[in-house]
This record gives sequence, structure tokens and C-alpha cells, in this order.
Amino acid sequence: MERNIRTLLQKRQEEEARLGWKERLAVGIANFTGSMTFVLFHVVLYCSWIAINVGLIPGVPRFDPSLVILAMEASVEAIFLSSFILITQNRMMAQADRRADLNLQISLLAEYEITRLITLVKEMAERMNIEEARRPDLNELTQEVAPEQVLETIAVQERECQNNKPPE
Repeated sequence: MERNIRTLLQKRQEEEARLGWKERLAVGIANFTGSMTFVLFHVVLYCSWIAINVGLIPGVPRFDPSLVILAMEASVEAIFLSSFILITQNRMMAQADRRADLNLQISLLAEYEITRLITLVKEMAERMNIEEARRPDLNELTQEVAPEQVLETIAVQERECQNNKPPE
């Protein structure tokens, strides 16, 4: 287990090391924008901006009395931040896809190995004349599962569920 964990952590570090400067910048910005420091900075900045421009702080000249500049700045910032967040989410989705592929491969390999073990144990039990070896469900368990057949069955079932769905 420890070896597997070390391998996964090493793989993650290798992926991080392969990121280009643009991806690192996007990840860094997305991480910062998801922090309380970012939130607190904006609370102080926007509250100060508003307080100055509505005249709550005497002696400080108003530079945006209609708050149009604040609205424009917030809009531009939102555009850029959403782009950085989407870049980071796309990267995370690609990682999740790779992990899902790995999980599928491991599951298919495990299913194959278990099927082989059941076949071997069933044959041993038959030679030993053990009654349990004659159970009909063992024959089904010794059949290999074709992934494409499973996917097709899922697709058929999904279509049937959608066709039987009551109108909204």
C-alpha cells in the first residue's frame, strides 16, 4: 500500500513538474482566488473604495463617485478569474479522465483474474468431487465479461429509461 501511495504521489509531482509557466500561473492564480486572503483583500479593497467614493472618509477626494470604474474593474477581474479557474478545471478534468482510465484498466484486469481463479477452483472442486462445484451459478461466473458488451447494455438500459420517463 505504501509503495502504491508513493508511486501516486511521485506521478502527481512529475505531472506538476511538466506544467509550463502558463499552466503554473493559472493554477497559482486559481489557488489564490480560492483563498480567504483573496476574499479579505477584496472586502477591504471594495469597502474602502465605496467608503471613499460615497464620502464616508472626510478629506479623501472622491475618484469614482458614480462607482462606474469599480464596476468595470470588477467585471474585468471576473472575466480573467473565470478564465484561470476554467483552465485549472480543464487540467483537473484531464487528470480525472486519466485516473478513470487507470481504474477501468485495473477493474478489467481484476475481473479477468477473478474469472480465471473461479475457473481454476471450480475445476479443482470437480476433480475432488465437491458438491459445490455443480452449482449452476458457477458456470456464469466463469464466463469472461466483454467491456464493449457491458457498455452497450448500459446504453440500451439508459435509452429505455429515457423512453419510459414520464413527460415533464
